[in-house]
Amino acid sequence: MTQQTTVEHPADAPPATGGARRRRWPFVLAAVALLAQMAIAMLTTAVQQTPTIDEPVYVGTAVVYQQQHSLRYNPEHPPLGKLLIGAGLAFVHPRLAAPAPRDTQEDLGRTLLYASGNDPYRLMLAGRLPVIVLTLLFGLVVLAFATDLSGRWGGLLALALYAFSPDVIAHGSLATLDVPVAGFLLTAAWLLWRARRRPRLHLPLAGLALGAAVATKMSALVAVPVMLALAALSVWPALRRGPDAAAGPAADPPAADPPAADPPATDSPAPDLRRRVLHAAAAAAVVAVCALAVVWASYLAVDPRLRWVTPPDVPPIGGLRGLVADWLPVPPAYRDGMRIQFGFEDDTYRGFLFGRQYRGALWYYLPAALLVKTPLGMLALWAAGSLRMVVTRRLWRAAAYVVLPATVLLLAAMSGARDFGTRYAVFLPLFLAVAAGTLVTLRRPRWVPAVAAALVVFVAASSLRTFPYYLPYSNEAFGGPDKTYLRLHDSNVDWGQDLGRLADRLRERYPGEPVWLVYKGSGVPAAYGITAGNPLSVPPAQVRGLLVVSDSRIDRPGRALQALIDSSRPVDEVGHSITIFRRPA
Repeated sequence: MTQQTTVEHPADAPPATGGARRRRWPFVLAAVALLAQMAIAMLTTAVQQTPTIDEPVYVGTAVVYQQQHSLRYNPEHPPLGKLLIGAGLAFVHPRLAAPAPRDTQEDLGRTLLYASGNDPYRLMLAGRLPVIVLTLLFGLVVLAFATDLSGRWGGLLALALYAFSPDVIAHGSLATLDVPVAGFLLTAAWLLWRARRRPRLHLPLAGLALGAAVATKMSALVAVPVMLALAALSVWPALRRGPDAAAGPAADPPAADPPAADPPATDSPAPDLRRRVLHAAAAAAVVAVCALAVVWASYLAVDPRLRWVTPPDVPPIGGLRGLVADWLPVPPAYRDGMRIQFGFEDDTYRGFLFGRQYRGALWYYLPAALLVKTPLGMLALWAAGSLRMVVTRRLWRAAAYVVLPATVLLLAAMSGARDFGTRYAVFLPLFLAVAAGTLVTLRRPRWVPAVAAALVVFVAASSLRTFPYYLPYSNEAFGGPDKTYLRLHDSNVDWGQDLGRLADRLRERYPGEPVWLVYKGSGVPAAYGITAGNPLSVPPAQVRGLLVVSDSRIDRPGRALQALIDSSRPVDEVGHSITIFRRPA
């Protein structure tokens, strides 16, 4: 008879006594403090930043959903994320001037923000608040998932990494879809992990979370086969324990299960292979049906009649992708949105990495960008936690719910056509924070928990130093946010977020001086009091005074702008995303 090691875990602990409850208070207070600092960082960022490039499209579409019940705009993304953004907009009662018949979705956003009598600051804050709330709630999911796997200290370590992640703070404070879809996917994985003990409760909930991800952004579709496989895997432990497993305790057993095989159930015979396969298929079917229900509900919430006319610019998609779009049981608008996304992936875009301009996509772009934009301590903890889960046999089962989805999502993102930023991999700070939490369960060598705690402090210091400029963050090895534009562009550093800050800087330091502006963004400079000329529309000799250039345009300037920059002197910068040059007199 083999000897098994007993592993203590909160899920197996006896009911809490008064002393245990008192010991729980430091854990609760620490979690509240971490989420409170994150909320302050996101709210400050949301208040100070002007619209980024994508936000006016989502905000404008959300208002159209509410006022016109039309699916016309932004079909390449499903409605749920924009419905959530619209929940905040409903409190400010935005006005929308009638758009022209041929207006694009970008025109719609500018009309709403700058030509309909609305306050753009107030409108954007209202649209960002629901995403901020969601981001904080996803922090609780990170905490719960890591606590299930690694206990309270592991949960706090994971939450600290999440709460201090510059990428999560940056994109969690915007009215965009990247953090919501990542959070819904993590929630689905956590609920599937919990379904190992209570499948009847957690499988439908996991399906709803997966449906929320797929109904927010179509990039989540790549995770569907993984999640369905995990749903099937989740019921196998329950089957081994017999039919009463569904009524067992809500909490999960420790991830660190002993390597010995599970004992056979004594009160009922073990199901044969056929029965197990049928139960696994049924579990996957439950998750799939619940997910599809959320997708259909999101479209019906916009237009109960599902009125939809395929736009003329939807590209024809053949092959396997076309078959998937044709046969997937989703609303017609969703199918056309898939075709639009496939068309985007077939296009060729221009990129920028480490000072090099290129056309197309680099397979290593995202790993390289993450190396720049992730705190060094966080990179170390991610790698160590993931490695521990993969090489430790008793954690293999948990790794299937944490490391596997993150790996599949990262590989899919790396194969994409658009090298526009680490926001395409913003799921990593969620999943890998949970993986990092497993480090606190290491008892040998004894210094590992202390080193992990020190690295968390290093992460916190690096994150706090960039406050409130989280979007252009880069770590100390690459010079900090001042130097990000030398290595990366677009949403990594300059997404048009600092137009309001530029207006304040020009008014305070350079009143009355002529301004020449090359701006990349969706904002309207005049709406913020900026009067500027276009330096590319006149002879260089006429460009005198201040030359103001978005850093993404510095990265890819073209000959005319490069000549102007070379003959100018940098004198100031705004938000680490806009540079002010002094032209020769």
